[in-house]
This record gives sequence, structure tokens and C-alpha cells, in this order.
Amino acid sequence: MRNSLVKFLLVLMIASAFFDCARRGTPTGGLKDTIPPILIKAIPADQTVNFKEKQIKIYFDEYIKLKDVSKKLVISPPPKKDPILTPVGTASKFITIKIQDTLDANTTYAFNFGNSIVDNNEENKLENFKYVFSTGTYIDSLNLAGEVTDPMVKKIVKGIDVMLYEYNDSFTDSVIYKQKPRYIANTLDSTLFELTNLREGKYLLIALKDANNNKIYNPEIDKIGFIKDTIVLPTDQKYNFTIFKEIPKLKVFRPKEVSKGRIQFGFEGNANDLNIELLTQKPADFRSQIVFEKNKDTINYWYTPFEADSINFLVSKNDYSEKFTARIRITKIDSLKITQSAAGILHLIDTFSIATNTPIVNFDRSKINIINITEKDTTIVDFKETLSESKTKLTLNFDKKYNTEYNFELKAKAITDIFGVSNDSIVYKLKTKTPEDYGIINIDLSSTKNTPLIVELLNDKDVLIRLIKIDKPQKVSFNLLPPGNYGVRVTLDENNNGVWDTGSFLNKRQPEAVKYFDKKIELRANWDVNEAFSLD
Repeated sequence: MRNSLVKFLLVLMIASAFFDCARRGTPTGGLKDTIPPILIKAIPADQTVNFKEKQIKIYFDEYIKLKDVSKKLVISPPPKKDPILTPVGTASKFITIKIQDTLDANTTYAFNFGNSIVDNNEENKLENFKYVFSTGTYIDSLNLAGEVTDPMVKKIVKGIDVMLYEYNDSFTDSVIYKQKPRYIANTLDSTLFELTNLREGKYLLIALKDANNNKIYNPEIDKIGFIKDTIVLPTDQKYNFTIFKEIPKLKVFRPKEVSKGRIQFGFEGNANDLNIELLTQKPADFRSQIVFEKNKDTINYWYTPFEADSINFLVSKNDYSEKFTARIRITKIDSLKITQSAAGILHLIDTFSIATNTPIVNFDRSKINIINITEKDTTIVDFKETLSESKTKLTLNFDKKYNTEYNFELKAKAITDIFGVSNDSIVYKLKTKTPEDYGIINIDLSSTKNTPLIVELLNDKDVLIRLIKIDKPQKVSFNLLPPGNYGVRVTLDENNNGVWDTGSFLNKRQPEAVKYFDKKIELRANWDVNEAFSLD
């Protein structure tokens, strides 16, 4: 009995010690705070009328911070002078707004903070917080909603400004180039917009991807979208439209020397068929070549160097004409570099080419060989060569056999560039695959309109792989495709010129519509994939 009691007490002591140790462990800290800040009060109160104050204070139930408020705060109508907001970079339980502008009479103002107000610890967002007041006797309450997209970008384009300009006695189309709008909203993190606290009236509705955030349209840097018809408020209609980059008026910038024998011109607008004439006296053996840089508004003027401190140009196109002078200082020319279009595998549908960083002035066909090394007796393959208009790409077209290895030989001095520099001997080893290594994608396009179409096949990074032009909706096939994931983009080519045409605000012309197939197409080797795509 006594031994049992001793054992019981011993067990009790050990358990008590273990419990104490457990209690002295690291605390769990409780549940994570997920509740956003809560508005306590505002002075003057939200929805105040006959507003005459120069300062507003908005109080919350906890310490808050303003995050990216300069980008996310949208004030409608936009003031000429931005208000001063605090706190900046520190936490506070209230926001102070100091108004720097003279407010319009009988006008409802809305300060939409978006999700820029967060709590100090966990940064929980107070979504779509808005403070509203009126300098008149009532709060305007009409609204307008819709969606804005960019047809040339598949992903969501965020932060598009949507603006209303009031039709009045002084209204002209040029107002968007000179003045801020009457009302403004922003799509923030989606493509949807809603303009609120609007007054009854007639308006012009536009959207801007505003590069410098000045709320005024600049065609050189901004994208624009517009509704051609007059907006009459009140309305229940939803407005869905697209933004686009207009082609600005042609302008060429002062040229600069970037290396010996290369002068670079920047430009904006349509520089196709631009003429660059050298006015400076040149030697008899002078050569020159104009090369547009891909996906850049830049032109390289290549020339054989000669002694001069500066050279003069006349740049012209249609009614545009301007003279320029470029100073010559650099003594080093660009070294000839050659790159091949394929490495390792040459796909059956592709054409082999070599590209140079400097223009080619001569190539010796006798020093270029394509050799079939798979056959028992190696065979010299006949080919047809094509030099691009820019003189920087040499294409070698030949009849490819599947599952075959080829050597592409460029013997020394096969290519000579504008500076008289030639290549060293180069050999490219490439191999073709069998037709069974590829797949086929068939797209059955349908529409109620017989519009000409530009059908583009994109890879998994939305880069253009193939392009087909057709006169009307029909079935198209993309053959000999490597396995992978693909997308499809279709342009409704209204004027049947084979390219996507942008819009014009002043001419009230919308851009040509672009449609994306709503899913990725998975293709495996030796597969035929059939998909239907309605364009309506």
C-alpha cells in the first residue's frame, strides 16, 4: 500500500514537471489578422454637401499605410493641382487630404483610393475605398460601366484610365489633347471599369493607357480607345471597347554615329519608303545600305567610311523633308558576326538562313555547300539562294529529306560585308526529323461575316510561329508542327491588306478586331488536333 502511494506521488510529480515545461514553450501567437482597416469617421463626413473645406481627415480603427497611392488614387473630376496626402512612408490612424485646387461649383467629387489603404502589420487591403463630397446641394449618383481591353495583348492590361468629356458649347475633338476630362476612373487590376457619381448629360467616352499619367492624350506615347457614339446619361448600357496605339505623324530624330560606318536615325510614325540621301560629296566607290532594326523605331544607315568631320543628309517622304548633320568621331567598325537560323535540328517546314550584323555586299556561291552526309555516298545538294532587301539575311532553300543529316559549309571569304570584311570557314551540322515526329493542328473558323482573316499560330509564349491569310472563314491547317502547346490569334482583316490596321481617333476609325482562341492547344507527335473557333 505504501509502495503504491509512493509510486503514485512520483508519477504525479513527473507529470506536473512535464506540464510546466510545456507551458513555458514558445507561444503560438494566435490567428493571423486578415481583417482590413475599418472607417471610423471622416471630417467632413463622407457624402457631405455644400463642401467648402481645404482639408479632409479620414480616421480608421487601426494604424494604416498608403501603398502606391500616387498610382492608385483616382480623383474625379481630376484637379489641376494634386492634393497633398499624409501619411507618406509612415503609419497613422488617419489620412489627411489638403486640397490645393479651387473646386468647381455644384460638382460632386470622388476620391477613389482603390486598394492603396492597408493596415500597418499584415497589409490587409481596404478594397475600393471611396470618399465623396459635393460643392453643391446634392450628390450626383449616376454611373457608367463596361470593359476595356487591348487586342494586341492577350494578358490583362491593368491600370487603364477611362474618361468622360462633357459636350458643351466649347467642346471640340482636340480637347483630349489639351485638357483633363470631366470624370475619370481606372480599371486597376482588371479590365472592368465603373465611373460613379456622374451628372446627367452628354459625353465623349475614351480610355487611355496613360504613359506619363498626366490624364491628357499624347499620341506619341499613349494608347487610346473610344466610343464613337455620344454617351447620354442616365443609361443602363454597358460599353465594351479596345485601346490601340495610333500611328503618329512621321518624325525623324537627329542622327548619331554609333560605330564607324554606321549612322543611326530614330523615328516615330510610318517610316516605310523613307528616303535618306547623303548630301556630302562621296568617293566613287561609295556604298550604303539602309537597315530597319526589328521591332524598334530605329534605322541604321550603313556606309563605306571616308574622310570627313561630319556628313549631311536629306531625309524625305511625301510632304516630309528635313536636313540633318551627323558628326564623325568613332574609329572602330563593327566586326562581322554570322548567326544561323537553326541549331541541331532543321524542321522540315523551315528554311535555313544565315544572318549578319553588317550588310552583305557580296557572296560567292561557289564557296557555299550543302552536303547530305547520311547517304552512303555524301551528296552535294543543290540550293537556291536569296539575299534579303536589307542585305543582312541570306536564305538557302533546298529540297529537304526527312531523317537526314546535313553539313552547311561556308568556306573562307564566302561572304563579304560593306566594310570589305569576309568570314572565316564555318560548318553548321543539322539534322531533319521524320514526319511522324510532328503533328497537325486544324482550325475550323466560322463567322456570320465573310471577312478576310489573318490566322496566326502562337507558341506557349505567345510568339508568332506561323501565319495564314484567307479570304473568308474556313478550315485552315498548320502542318509539320513540333510537339508543344499552341495558341491561335485571328485578325478580322476588313480591308484585306494582309496586316492588322490600327485606329484613328480624329478619323473616328476603330482598329481591326483581333480574337484569341480561348484555350491552349496541346499537340503531341504524330497527332492531328481538330478545333472549332467561332469569331462571332
